[in-house]
Amino acid sequence: EGGTGFGQHSHRDMEIMSYVLDGALEHQDSMGNTTVIRPGEIQRMSAGTGVVHAEQNKSKDKKTHFLQIWVMPDQINLKPSYAQKSFAADLAKKDLVLVLSKTGREGSLTINQDADIYLSKLSTGTRHTFAADPKRGIWVQVIKGDLKVQDVELKAGDGAAITNEKALELISINEAEFLL
Repeated sequence: EGGTGFGQHSHRDMEIMSYVLDGALEHQDSMGNTTVIRPGEIQRMSAGTGVVHAEQNKSKDKKTHFLQIWVMPDQINLKPSYAQKSFAADLAKKDLVLVLSKTGREGSLTINQDADIYLSKLSTGTRHTFAADPKRGIWVQVIKGDLKVQDVELKAGDGAAITNEKALELISINEAEFLL
């Protein structure tokens, strides 16, 4: 709700990704960062040895809707760090945009884990094949719209765990936004 949020609280040894769907989220932390996260932007906070932060809806009268995903780091007691980037221009050109990765490849933000996180916004009827490694697990989280994954229809809010696949066939039934 407008004017609400989460006051000062602490985290440690966690990789935290925030993605704003609607509205704007103000972030303040003990590392000295004061930022506003808007739709199309990804925020990554590596809590490491410990960080205190607060998140507030930037608007006093409009709702903010966001996703926050926590990933266990591959090492503990790392130095806390923060990064934020807009991927809006990339999403206008590509079906699937790498937003987080261990090495920061393809312009993604880094994450302290052997994980790749992609963001996608597909127009109605778009078909995309994702080359998968059958030895790795995959999670698809539908943010908006309807998406068919391996012939299974998912709606906004649905998630799917996928294993042992060499390729994923993703088809947007209508405009679909999702994380993979």
